[in-house]
Amino acid sequence: MDRRLPIVIAVAGLHLLGLWALQAGLLRRAVELVVPVSVLSEVIQPPQPQVTPTPPPPQARPAAAPKAAPSPPPLAQPAPQPVAVATPTPAPLAPTGTTEPQPPAPPVTTVAAAEPAAPPAPPAPAAPARVELPSSSADYLNNPPPPYPPLSKRLGEQGKVVVRAFIEANGTATRAEIRTSSGYERLDQAALQTVLKWRYVPGKRAGAAEAMWFNVPIHFILE
Repeated sequence: MDRRLPIVIAVAGLHLLGLWALQAGLLRRAVELVVPVSVLSEVIQPPQPQVTPTPPPPQARPAAAPKAAPSPPPLAQPAPQPVAVATPTPAPLAPTGTTEPQPPAPPVTTVAAAEPAAPPAPPAPAAPARVELPSSSADYLNNPPPPYPPLSKRLGEQGKVVVRAFIEANGTATRAEIRTSSGYERLDQAALQTVLKWRYVPGKRAGAAEAMWFNVPIHFILE
């Protein structure tokens, strides 16, 4: 009994404390604090993801019916013409007419358009005139050979000189110049003087004598 007494007293005190708490409103506040939290937990829910509805596929528009071509207006019917009916027999008093033959129509003359005459063919180009160069090798000219300079013989100078001479229509050389040198002045001058003294067959163009330039070769060779 001594051990149970404090327990009974403690239980009785707890009951008394609970009754006092109910009267004082402490338990009601605890209930008010606990209940809203549970209610909020039920009411507040996480937002659900919004699902965008897919639009319906576009419907193909029906093809427009082709317009009917307007019908042409009805053609006007020609008015009926009176038809002449031939009488099987002419009336006894009806005059008989005579028909004369019509003159034939004049023939239709067609004038053909004159075709343009073809242009005359251009004249053929004239053949170039034949040119004959002068010559110094004719036998009847009797041109002497060029003199060989004595000093060139002793020194052994030899070579070829080409002299460019202007030959007149009468066969004389009026101008001359060295075109190709032999390499020795004495030989070149001897050739130049010889060409100016020679006689020539003049050059010709279309058979007529004509003055022109002519290259005269002179050879100096030691024998």
